[in-house]
Amino acid sequence: MKTIKYIKGDATLPQAKGNKIIVHVCNNLGGWGKGFVLAISKKWAEPEKRYREWHRNRAKNDFELGAIQIVPVNDYIYVGNMIAQQGMKTGSNGVPIRYNAVKTCLEKIAVEAEKLQASIHMPRIGCGLAGGKWEKIEPIIKETLIQKDIEVFVYDFN
Repeated sequence: MKTIKYIKGDATLPQAKGNKIIVHVCNNLGGWGKGFVLAISKKWAEPEKRYREWHRNRAKNDFELGAIQIVPVNDYIYVGNMIAQQGMKTGSNGVPIRYNAVKTCLEKIAVEAEKLQASIHMPRIGCGLAGGKWEKIEPIIKETLIQKDIEVFVYDFN
């Protein structure tokens, strides 16, 4: 069985052959402007553009916790926008990350990865601005992706 491969480096420069999906956590408010999304936007305009359109048209689509959006950015790289963050700030309802939404998103990502025969690349999703704990995220990754024999790379930025 595969294991999560931890790499020192930049998740926007995925280190593998073949198709790759870079996944990250988005909020459910349509906000894009802090954290890992800045690195994505610096490299490709399309993921932010598509996320903002998705949010703007949310009355007519599936924009909600647990939803994903796969955005091709070149011949072999896709960005997976995953809505798994309730709001943007820690408050009376705790931290913004929603672990059940992370699980739902990654289950959907697994289906797309199998279709595209893609490996998955990510920073430590949900553990930055979303306030999550890696010891809760890692088992979700194992259950949703590793169990399906999908290659997963987690990047710790230098």
